Amino acid sequence: MKKAEATRLTILEKAFELIYVKGYQTTSIDDIIATTRVTKGAFYYHFKNKDEMGLAIINELLKPTLTGSFIGPLQTGTDPLTAIYGLMHSLLMENEFLKVEYGCPAANLTHEMTSWNADFNKALNELTQQWIDTMTDLIERGKTNGAVRKDVNARQVTVFVLSGYWGIRNFGKLERSKEVYLPYLNELKHYLETLR
Repeated sequence: MKKAEATRLTILEKAFELIYVKGYQTTSIDDIIATTRVTKGAFYYHFKNKDEMGLAIINELLKPTLTGSFIGPLQTGTDPLTAIYGLMHSLLMENEFLKVEYGCPAANLTHEMTSWNADFNKALNELTQQWIDTMTDLIERGKTNGAVRKDVNARQVTVFVLSGYWGIRNFGKLERSKEVYLPYLNELKHYLETLR
């Protein structure tokens, strides 16, 4: 990796860490420069402004990470309901990248940025739609192979499950404990079993 590419990646990674902890709007370019120890000129060499950097974080860091963690596990297997529960359990209880006290980085950026920044809205919506489409397709495959009842509305189930996930992440931020995730996971398991 060339020095300029390495510097750019360092800026993105360190900026992401700050934003995940402090929030996008309260993290300044000066905070990022102080953390990365690059000059202001180096920052502006790589990014026109903070929003361009923020979009690069979404597209170059978050999308690949979340695609691997959130979407990849749903693309294999024949039992979608077990796969969905396993994914939610893994994301909430086992994933080292997602910190309970800071929530889900994609959800945080969605809450903070999409109402006033169309570019953030578009990038985050693409990521969310990919997750929705993948889970919906998985449930549809389950209907075909008999693992899910034929009358189940796959898209409704997906939106319900993902809404619960985003909501429980906020409870986790408030409680700062994974214990708050357990009632959600227990109820999710019961709900998914009713779809068989």
